[in-house]
Amino acid sequence: MKTQRTLLAVAAAIFVATLGADAPGAEETSSTLSPQALQEIAQVEAEIDRIEAQTAERLAAPPDNQIQQIELLGKLMLYDKQLSVNRNEACAFCHTPETGFTGPVSELNRTTGAYPGSVRTRFSDRKPQSHAYAPLSPVLHYNPGQGDLVGGNFWDMRATGRRLGNPAAEQAEGPPTNPVEMGLPDIACAVYRASQRPYRALFERVWGPQAFAIAWPSDVEQVCDRPGPPTAGEPLPVRLSPMDRGRAGSTFDQMAQSIASYEASAEVTSFTSKYDAVLAKKAQFAPQEQAGYDLFRGKAQCNTCHRDGGPGEDPLFTDFTASNIGTPANPRLPYYAENRPDALGYVANPQGRSFVDGGVGTFLILGHLLSQPSAVDARWLKLAPGNQARVQVPTLRNVDKRPDPAFVKAYGHNGYFTSLKQIVHFYNTRDVLPRCQPHDAGEGTTCWPAPESTANMNTSRVGNLGLSDAEEDALVSFMQTLTDGFMPRDP
Repeated sequence: MKTQRTLLAVAAAIFVATLGADAPGAEETSSTLSPQALQEIAQVEAEIDRIEAQTAERLAAPPDNQIQQIELLGKLMLYDKQLSVNRNEACAFCHTPETGFTGPVSELNRTTGAYPGSVRTRFSDRKPQSHAYAPLSPVLHYNPGQGDLVGGNFWDMRATGRRLGNPAAEQAEGPPTNPVEMGLPDIACAVYRASQRPYRALFERVWGPQAFAIAWPSDVEQVCDRPGPPTAGEPLPVRLSPMDRGRAGSTFDQMAQSIASYEASAEVTSFTSKYDAVLAKKAQFAPQEQAGYDLFRGKAQCNTCHRDGGPGEDPLFTDFTASNIGTPANPRLPYYAENRPDALGYVANPQGRSFVDGGVGTFLILGHLLSQPSAVDARWLKLAPGNQARVQVPTLRNVDKRPDPAFVKAYGHNGYFTSLKQIVHFYNTRDVLPRCQPHDAGEGTTCWPAPESTANMNTSRVGNLGLSDAEEDALVSFMQTLTDGFMPRDP
């Protein structure tokens, strides 16, 4: 019965959303969720509830080690859907273990690319990143010798980590008040909701009894039940005294630091792939995997950006810089149709079909339209033109982790690619194959659409690698060895 209610609620929300999808090309986004997607969403929600309940049982006898207590708090908050405006979406809705802590709904990955938020008619402009290994990203900084910004979290690096000294913590502060994600109107709402949860006592034990010692206004429930964004005239709609506002800000930071601590734990960032076993001389690559690794480090040039380590480096398969690989726009993104006021009067994407993701460059100029967990450093404004359309190089760890072989994963910042083979083929042939004609049946195989943006496009290491089909397959085979769970993790 609960599953049926969930399906009906989501279906009703999507029906409302599709009524207004009349932008050019709306036929590509008006049928955003199929019955299959609704069924999978219900299954994911049920699994999140199960994990949360199982984790909450540990509160009866919490660990006596403070680090483990903080990790436990972080896990509880990641799986807590009460921290979203409609109490229906946990952080884990976009980040589950079975997929390497990225999008867990195969049908969404195949169709919309992006995921619906707590307000189920609102979708983001990008696909979910993995939060495994994200805490190992350095604080965002400019390397003048390299001529690059390095570090941070999010596709556009906007969780810089410069305020808290931790990009993953600042990343965790983005979704709660992002209107197209968890949708709360005020960070104080996240703190208030957490104060009502079973883990409050453990939180106060770890972070101090002052954490929730806040005089909440009588209308806090009503204010926090109203989806964001807040009005321009009242950017902080929970009316708190200056002292309580400061306390809420500190507690929100501690919530985020707890989440980052869990993400850095061996449960999430585990280094347990076959690749790690080979490094430890506990396994050997199969011939095709070894051939793929040789290509990865050689002819295919993957290792230039997706680094497999070096002196003093963990093999994280990213260099934490940003690049524009020329990914085509993803016309399946519902975000393109979010150019009219929704039922709550919110317009997520005023640009409609003309929207072009400016990546890091747009963050440096404007912050981010949907959430701004880190302040922009005005001294970096001059770097914006050189970073337009560039997005962060993602780790390849768990790049092919999936619950079953038929499960579809999305790749690229906008989820345009729907298989690992397809994105490898793109790297290999972007500049070799012709441009696709509209509705070309060969798209993704014998032709490619134009890039979403050609600004700062990587032409030195992407586009014409000269790989055979068998060599593409070997690269895929190697990257499949980066899936965690091959060997036991240390406690």
